[in-house]
Amino acid sequence: MKSVFAILILALVVSGCTTRSKARAQAQAGAQQAYLAGQNQVLQQALEMQYAGVTILGPVQTSQVPWVEGLTLAQAIATANYLDPKPPQQIILTRQGDSATLDSSVLLKGAVVPLEQGDVIELRP
Repeated sequence: MKSVFAILILALVVSGCTTRSKARAQAQAGAQQAYLAGQNQVLQQALEMQYAGVTILGPVQTSQVPWVEGLTLAQAIATANYLDPKPPQQIILTRQGDSATLDSSVLLKGAVVPLEQGDVIELRP
């Protein structure tokens, strides 16, 4: 009888330890998930900050132009410092995956094309 009682107590002690180890493992897994979620949030914020401006592709001195309220296409090209002596033949504006091709003569005639954060402009000479 004493041996059965000892086996039951031993079984309770062992199962208690297993429960504690499982609790520790679950707590560690939860902490790890929280850490990874925080890391993902930091990376997402870094990506958003990386594209906080307007990108100009083509013969320019500076391809990243900081976006400010009211920024226009002409201002962005001037800020990027267009290097070709001739005006671009085509200007391709890409916004959220949609592209539109503009003739540079329209821009030279004074048309105001407002830009949005994250726009990509390609200047083709």
